[in-house]
Parts: sequence; structure tokens; C-alpha cells
Amino acid sequence: MCLEKWCSSQEQPQELASYEYAKRGACLVLVDIKEDRLGAVVEKARNLGSPDVIAVGADVSKVEDSERFVRAAVDHFGRLDHLVNNAGIGVSGQLKDMKNLLPRRVMDVNFWGTIYSTHFALPHLTKSKGKIIVIASTLGWYPAPKLGFYVASKAAVINFYESLRSEIGGDVGITIVTPGLIKSEMSDNLAKKGKVDLIIPLESKEACAKAIVKSGCRGDKYLVEPSWIRVLYPCKVLYPEVVEFCNHWAIYRRQVASKSSLTQSPQPKIE
Repeated sequence: MCLEKWCSSQEQPQELASYEYAKRGACLVLVDIKEDRLGAVVEKARNLGSPDVIAVGADVSKVEDSERFVRAAVDHFGRLDHLVNNAGIGVSGQLKDMKNLLPRRVMDVNFWGTIYSTHFALPHLTKSKGKIIVIASTLGWYPAPKLGFYVASKAAVINFYESLRSEIGGDVGITIVTPGLIKSEMSDNLAKKGKVDLIIPLESKEACAKAIVKSGCRGDKYLVEPSWIRVLYPCKVLYPEVVEFCNHWAIYRRQVASKSSLTQSPQPKIE
């Protein structure tokens, strides 16, 4: 039985991963902060081959909700084999412009949201020799301007689960997924608002979902998707000054383009 959780309102890689599990005949527990979003997903997963699917509304950033949906999964199915931690949110902007505590919510969902569910699921996963699939990000190890809080949350996720591996040994498999930019609701919103330059080619969410489920079931320790994006890591290690320059240039280019747009926009005619 697979327990999967996400925060999304459109068909995203997380939802598509549920369908990939369904095609493999897995029983599913789907978790979203808004349970009414899950009705169509549950029905489609059943049609694709899942013998049994239940939906649970829960906020992964709350300890009591995390305990509740793990307990609901075990009570219904009697066991837990896979935990897929893929709930995530993002916020863009420079630190100097932050005027509220929204960035704290990013850490609450992206980091603590994975820790709470893992804490309550771990005894059951140990019993079943199960697996944890955690969705981090390439940005967990590669800096990105204007996404500092998101980057920090994903770096924390990567380091925590690498440490957890040392604690639990081989009792539970842990697959850390670090996707590059995937065509998703989050990437669309960032591009639409014009706050972040999405200069890296986007991978389809269908391909990403298939790769995640295949890698998790196979028991890989890491998945970088698409695989070519791993070339950025040695670039960061060997040429940090170049990476910093390119990132700073991206911000400068955006600022210049924004000012140029304001200058060229037609002014209202006063009569």
C-alpha cells in the first residue's frame, strides 16, 4: 500500500505518480490539504488498476494531521509499504523585499511536512521493509536567485534524509528525488509572474512521474531527473564564482527588462 501526499490544484507530477502506482496495482491513500480535490483522482486511479483508493484531507505541516493520515492508512489497509513525500510550495522574491512570514510557511510544508509523516510512518515501514520516496529539488544543491527560501527548504530535506539513512540502515529504503524544472503549476506561476527566469529546459510531468515511481520501486538511493541536469553540480563545486556571476546577471537582466517595459508602456493621454 502506498501513501502519497501533495499540495496542488491541477494535474501535476504528484498526481501522475499516483496513476503510475495505480497501473502497478498498488492500493493508495491520497492526501491533500483540500480533500474535495481528490475525488476525480481517486476515480481515475481505480480505473487505471488500483484495487482500493482512499482520500484524506490533511495539512502536512501540522503534526496532528500527519499522525491522523498515517493512522488512517494503516487502519484501512493494515500495512504501509511506500511513503511518497511530495507536498511542496514555493515563494519567490529577494530577502530585502520580504514583508511577511510567508517564507516560514515554505519551510513548514516542504521540510517539516515530510518529517512529521516520516516520523509516524517509520515504524510501519520498518515492519514491511518499505520505502520512502522524498521529492526534493535540484535547487537543494544548486543556488537560485529569488528562490532562497525554497532552496533552503529543499537543501534541508536532502540533508535530513541522507542522515536518516545512516540512522535506520537498510531497514527502510530511501529514494531522494532531485528534479530539475518540471512543467508544473509552480513553474507556470513563477514564469507568469515574471519573478524568475526559467532558462533551464522543462521536462514533461508525465516523464518525471514515471521516472519517480520506477526509481522508488527499484530502490535507488538518488534520482536526478532529467539526468543531464546533474552536470550543474560539478559546475557549482569547481566554478562557484561563475555560478554566482550567472545568477546575479539573471537578476540584473530581469530588472533592466522590467524598467524598459515600464518606460516603453504607453502613457495615458490627458485632455
